[in-house]
Amino acid sequence: MSSPASDRERLLTQAFVALADSLVADFDVVDLLDRLTRYCVQLLDTAAAGLLLADQHGNLRMIAASSEGTRLLELFQLQNEEGPCADCYRQGASVAVEDVRKMHAQWPRFGPLAEASGYLSVHALPMRLRDDVIGTLNVFQEQPGLLEEADVLLGQALADVATISILQSRSIAHREALAEQLQTALHSRIVIEQAKGVLAERASVDVDDAFLRLRGHARSSNRRLSDVANQVVRGEVDPQLLLGAPEGKRSSGH
Repeated sequence: MSSPASDRERLLTQAFVALADSLVADFDVVDLLDRLTRYCVQLLDTAAAGLLLADQHGNLRMIAASSEGTRLLELFQLQNEEGPCADCYRQGASVAVEDVRKMHAQWPRFGPLAEASGYLSVHALPMRLRDDVIGTLNVFQEQPGLLEEADVLLGQALADVATISILQSRSIAHREALAEQLQTALHSRIVIEQAKGVLAERASVDVDDAFLRLRGHARSSNRRLSDVANQVVRGEVDPQLLLGAPEGKRSSGH
Protein backbone atom coordinates (compact mmCIF):
# COMPACT_ATOMS: atom_id res chain seq x y z
CA MET A 1 0.00 0.00 0.00
CA SER A 2 1.46 3.33 -1.03
CA SER A 3 2.09 6.04 1.53
CA PRO A 4 0.66 9.59 1.30
CA ALA A 5 4.20 10.84 0.64
CA SER A 6 4.72 8.49 -2.30
CA ASP A 7 1.26 9.35 -3.69
CA ARG A 8 2.12 13.05 -3.52
CA GLU A 9 5.48 12.46 -5.19
CA ARG A 10 3.80 10.54 -8.01
CA LEU A 11 1.21 13.28 -8.48
CA LEU A 12 3.93 15.92 -8.47
CA THR A 13 5.78 14.03 -11.18
CA GLN A 14 2.61 13.75 -13.25
CA ALA A 15 1.98 17.48 -12.93
CA PHE A 16 5.41 18.55 -14.10
CA VAL A 17 5.51 15.94 -16.87
CA ALA A 18 2.18 17.24 -18.19
CA LEU A 19 3.45 20.82 -18.09
CA ALA A 20 6.80 19.90 -19.63
CA ASP A 21 5.11 18.01 -22.47
CA SER A 22 3.41 21.21 -23.52
CA LEU A 23 6.82 22.75 -24.20
CA VAL A 24 7.51 20.41 -27.09
CA ALA A 25 4.09 19.57 -28.49
CA ASP A 26 0.89 21.21 -29.62
CA PHE A 27 -1.48 21.39 -26.67
CA ASP A 28 -4.91 22.55 -25.57
CA VAL A 29 -4.35 25.66 -23.42
CA VAL A 30 -7.72 25.44 -21.67
CA ASP A 31 -7.29 21.77 -20.77
CA LEU A 32 -3.72 22.31 -19.57
CA LEU A 33 -4.70 25.15 -17.24
CA ASP A 34 -7.76 23.31 -15.97
CA ARG A 35 -5.51 20.39 -15.03
CA LEU A 36 -3.12 22.82 -13.37
CA THR A 37 -5.83 24.11 -11.01
CA ARG A 38 -6.76 20.55 -10.05
CA TYR A 39 -3.13 19.58 -9.45
CA CYS A 40 -2.83 22.61 -7.16
CA VAL A 41 -5.82 21.51 -5.08
CA GLN A 42 -4.30 18.08 -4.53
CA LEU A 43 -0.63 18.99 -4.17
CA LEU A 44 -1.13 22.04 -1.96
CA ASP A 45 -4.02 20.49 -0.02
CA THR A 46 -6.27 23.47 -0.61
CA ALA A 47 -10.02 23.68 -1.04
CA ALA A 48 -10.00 25.18 -4.53
CA ALA A 49 -7.92 26.88 -7.19
CA GLY A 50 -8.61 29.26 -10.05
CA LEU A 51 -6.61 30.73 -12.91
CA LEU A 52 -7.01 34.11 -14.61
CA LEU A 53 -5.37 35.16 -17.88
CA ALA A 54 -5.14 38.59 -19.48
CA ASP A 55 -6.69 39.20 -22.88
CA GLN A 56 -5.17 41.31 -25.67
CA HIS A 57 -6.25 44.48 -23.89
CA GLY A 58 -4.61 43.51 -20.61
CA ASN A 59 -7.93 42.74 -18.90
CA LEU A 60 -8.10 39.62 -16.75
CA ARG A 61 -10.47 36.83 -17.74
CA MET A 62 -11.42 33.60 -15.95
CA ILE A 63 -9.91 30.65 -17.82
CA ALA A 64 -9.88 27.70 -15.39
CA ALA A 65 -11.22 26.72 -11.97
CA SER A 66 -11.30 23.56 -9.90
CA SER A 67 -15.00 23.99 -9.06
CA GLU A 68 -18.04 25.98 -10.13
CA GLY A 69 -18.08 27.91 -6.85
CA THR A 70 -14.50 29.04 -7.42
CA ARG A 71 -15.31 30.07 -10.99
CA LEU A 72 -18.12 32.31 -9.77
CA LEU A 73 -15.94 33.87 -7.07
CA GLU A 74 -13.22 34.60 -9.63
CA LEU A 75 -15.77 36.16 -11.97
CA PHE A 76 -16.99 38.34 -9.13
CA GLN A 77 -13.44 39.60 -8.58
CA LEU A 78 -13.15 40.48 -12.25
CA GLN A 79 -16.50 42.23 -12.44
CA ASN A 80 -15.69 44.37 -9.42
CA GLU A 81 -11.95 44.75 -10.12
CA GLU A 82 -11.41 43.96 -6.47
CA GLY A 83 -9.64 41.19 -4.55
CA PRO A 84 -6.26 39.55 -4.06
CA CYS A 85 -6.12 38.08 -7.57
CA ALA A 86 -6.66 41.46 -9.21
CA ASP A 87 -4.04 43.01 -6.93
CA CYS A 88 -1.59 40.21 -7.73
CA TYR A 89 -1.92 40.87 -11.47
CA ARG A 90 -1.54 44.63 -11.12
CA GLN A 91 1.49 44.34 -8.84
CA GLY A 92 3.10 41.33 -10.57
CA ALA A 93 3.77 39.86 -7.12
CA SER A 94 2.13 37.27 -4.89
CA VAL A 95 -0.63 38.37 -2.51
CA ALA A 96 -1.28 36.32 0.63
CA VAL A 97 -4.46 36.82 2.64
CA GLU A 98 -4.32 35.07 6.00
CA ASP A 99 -7.94 35.84 6.94
CA VAL A 100 -10.41 37.44 4.51
CA ARG A 101 -12.58 38.47 7.46
CA LYS A 102 -9.94 41.04 8.32
CA MET A 103 -9.88 42.45 4.78
CA HIS A 104 -13.43 43.79 4.49
CA ALA A 105 -12.20 47.37 4.63
CA GLN A 106 -9.79 46.81 1.72
CA TRP A 107 -12.16 44.61 -0.30
CA PRO A 108 -15.69 45.45 0.90
CA ARG A 109 -17.36 43.30 -1.77
CA PHE A 110 -14.91 40.45 -2.24
CA GLY A 111 -14.24 39.79 1.47
CA PRO A 112 -17.84 39.01 2.49
CA LEU A 113 -18.49 36.97 -0.65
CA ALA A 114 -15.35 34.86 -0.17
CA GLU A 115 -16.39 34.22 3.42
CA ALA A 116 -19.93 33.33 2.33
CA SER A 117 -18.45 30.92 -0.23
CA GLY A 118 -16.60 29.13 2.55
CA TYR A 119 -13.10 30.46 1.85
CA LEU A 120 -11.25 32.21 4.67
CA SER A 121 -7.76 32.56 3.19
CA VAL A 122 -6.37 33.12 -0.30
CA HIS A 123 -2.94 33.03 -1.93
CA ALA A 124 -2.61 34.62 -5.39
CA LEU A 125 0.53 33.82 -7.40
CA PRO A 126 1.59 35.74 -10.52
CA MET A 127 2.01 34.00 -13.86
CA ARG A 128 5.00 35.93 -15.10
CA LEU A 129 8.24 35.64 -17.01
CA ARG A 130 10.55 38.52 -16.15
CA ASP A 131 8.44 41.66 -16.74
CA ASP A 132 5.71 39.91 -18.72
CA VAL A 133 2.72 39.14 -16.42
CA ILE A 134 0.02 37.16 -18.22
CA GLY A 135 -2.26 36.14 -15.34
CA THR A 136 -2.56 34.75 -11.83
CA LEU A 137 -2.90 31.34 -10.19
CA ASN A 138 -5.06 31.52 -7.08
CA VAL A 139 -5.59 29.00 -4.28
CA PHE A 140 -8.34 29.17 -1.67
CA GLN A 141 -8.50 27.57 1.77
CA GLU A 142 -11.47 26.98 4.04
CA GLN A 143 -9.58 27.95 7.17
CA PRO A 144 -7.56 31.06 8.03
CA GLY A 145 -3.79 30.85 7.76
CA LEU A 146 -0.97 31.09 5.26
CA LEU A 147 0.39 28.34 3.06
CA GLU A 148 3.63 26.73 4.14
CA GLU A 149 6.63 28.32 2.41
CA ALA A 150 7.38 25.05 0.60
CA ASP A 151 3.82 24.97 -0.79
CA VAL A 152 4.08 28.58 -1.94
CA LEU A 153 7.29 27.75 -3.79
CA LEU A 154 5.69 24.67 -5.35
CA GLY A 155 2.62 26.63 -6.45
CA GLN A 156 4.81 29.32 -7.97
CA ALA A 157 6.90 26.69 -9.75
CA LEU A 158 3.75 25.21 -11.32
CA ALA A 159 2.62 28.67 -12.37
CA ASP A 160 6.06 29.47 -13.82
CA VAL A 161 6.21 26.31 -15.94
CA ALA A 162 2.68 26.90 -17.21
CA THR A 163 3.62 30.47 -18.09
CA ILE A 164 6.65 29.32 -20.06
CA SER A 165 4.50 26.71 -21.82
CA ILE A 166 2.06 29.36 -22.99
CA LEU A 167 4.74 31.85 -24.01
CA GLN A 168 6.76 29.26 -25.91
CA SER A 169 3.93 27.38 -27.58
CA ARG A 170 4.03 27.42 -31.39
CA SER A 171 7.26 29.45 -31.29
CA ILE A 172 5.52 32.62 -30.08
CA ALA A 173 7.92 35.51 -30.58
CA HIS A 174 5.69 38.54 -30.14
CA ARG A 175 3.12 39.62 -27.63
CA GLU A 176 0.55 40.10 -30.39
CA ALA A 177 0.74 36.39 -31.18
CA LEU A 178 0.40 35.56 -27.48
CA ALA A 179 -2.66 37.79 -27.18
CA GLU A 180 -4.27 36.04 -30.14
CA GLN A 181 -3.68 32.62 -28.58
CA LEU A 182 -5.03 33.72 -25.22
CA GLN A 183 -8.10 35.21 -26.89
CA THR A 184 -8.71 31.86 -28.59
CA ALA A 185 -8.42 30.13 -25.21
CA LEU A 186 -10.88 32.58 -23.66
CA HIS A 187 -13.37 31.96 -26.49
CA SER A 188 -12.94 28.21 -25.98
CA ARG A 189 -13.80 28.62 -22.30
CA ILE A 190 -17.08 30.35 -23.21
CA VAL A 191 -18.04 27.46 -25.48
CA ILE A 192 -17.05 24.93 -22.81
CA GLU A 193 -19.28 26.69 -20.26
CA GLN A 194 -22.18 26.50 -22.74
CA ALA A 195 -21.55 22.79 -23.33
CA LYS A 196 -21.45 22.17 -19.57
CA GLY A 197 -24.90 23.73 -19.30
CA VAL A 198 -26.29 21.50 -22.05
CA LEU A 199 -24.92 18.35 -20.43
CA ALA A 200 -25.97 19.38 -16.93
CA GLU A 201 -29.55 19.82 -18.10
CA ARG A 202 -29.65 16.56 -20.06
CA ALA A 203 -28.07 14.46 -17.30
CA SER A 204 -29.65 16.27 -14.32
CA VAL A 205 -26.20 16.65 -12.73
CA ASP A 206 -24.34 19.68 -11.46
CA VAL A 207 -22.04 21.58 -13.78
CA ASP A 208 -18.89 20.17 -12.16
CA ASP A 209 -19.99 16.61 -13.01
CA ALA A 210 -21.01 17.76 -16.48
CA PHE A 211 -17.53 19.10 -17.06
CA LEU A 212 -15.92 15.83 -15.95
CA ARG A 213 -18.06 13.96 -18.47
CA LEU A 214 -17.20 16.42 -21.22
CA ARG A 215 -13.48 16.25 -20.50
CA GLY A 216 -13.56 12.48 -20.11
CA HIS A 217 -15.11 12.08 -23.57
CA ALA A 218 -12.55 14.43 -25.10
CA ARG A 219 -9.65 12.48 -23.64
CA SER A 220 -11.06 9.04 -24.43
CA SER A 221 -11.56 10.10 -28.05
CA ASN A 222 -8.17 11.85 -28.17
CA ARG A 223 -9.69 15.18 -29.16
CA ARG A 224 -9.44 18.74 -27.94
CA LEU A 225 -11.82 19.68 -25.16
CA SER A 226 -12.85 22.84 -27.01
CA ASP A 227 -13.62 20.88 -30.21
CA VAL A 228 -15.95 18.49 -28.38
CA ALA A 229 -17.64 21.41 -26.61
CA ASN A 230 -18.20 23.16 -29.94
CA GLN A 231 -19.91 20.08 -31.35
CA VAL A 232 -22.15 19.78 -28.29
CA VAL A 233 -23.21 23.44 -28.51
CA ARG A 234 -23.83 23.22 -32.28
CA GLY A 235 -25.87 20.03 -31.83
CA GLU A 236 -23.46 17.98 -33.93
CA VAL A 237 -23.02 15.29 -31.28
CA ASP A 238 -25.69 13.55 -29.22
CA PRO A 239 -25.18 14.66 -25.59
CA GLN A 240 -26.35 11.20 -24.52
CA LEU A 241 -23.03 9.83 -25.81
CA LEU A 242 -21.26 11.93 -23.19
CA LEU A 243 -23.48 11.03 -20.26
CA GLY A 244 -21.75 7.85 -19.20
CA ALA A 245 -19.60 7.55 -16.10
CA PRO A 246 -17.61 10.73 -15.44
CA GLU A 247 -13.84 10.72 -15.77
CA GLY A 248 -12.52 9.65 -12.38
CA LYS A 249 -13.59 11.06 -9.04
CA ARG A 250 -13.17 14.59 -7.96
CA SER A 251 -10.72 15.11 -5.15
CA SER A 252 -11.94 16.38 -1.81
CA GLY A 253 -12.45 20.10 -1.98
CA HIS A 254 -13.79 20.14 -5.55
